[in-house]
Amino acid sequence: MKDLEYAGFWIRVAAALIDTLLIMIIILPILTLIYGKEYWLGDTPPYDFWNLMLNYILPALAVLIFWVYKSATPGKMALRLKIVDAKTGLAVSPGRLLGRYLGYYVATIPFLLGIIWVGIDKKKQGWHDKLAGTVVVKSTQKEPVVFNSQA
Repeated sequence: MKDLEYAGFWIRVAAALIDTLLIMIIILPILTLIYGKEYWLGDTPPYDFWNLMLNYILPALAVLIFWVYKSATPGKMALRLKIVDAKTGLAVSPGRLLGRYLGYYVATIPFLLGIIWVGIDKKKQGWHDKLAGTVVVKSTQKEPVVFNSQA
């Protein structure tokens, strides 16, 4: 645990941007295939099965699956971040991770104050982290350079 530190606001924003970009790369072409270019030009998108599924349900499931099996989304993994129990540093149960995900809604409702709280809090916890009893940590361990030996 000596090679870990709390992950701050900006690195977590960067991880979220990476995740958003990856989700967009996957979902935007599918939405265009289903609805055509008119989807992007219309005033209001259709609120039907596929729109709900692709914009809300599948991204939520992807995030939860990554959290459960990797303790991080691809963006967090790329930046060597991990979601862990705030008291033990161990993996978090799926139920608490679901609570953490739902906690994002609580954290964003009052002008994103619960998200901005990450930049203020001593342990860099947003309200969703506090509700779920989690912290996001960053590995500071350096990877050694290893070269293949020439035979």
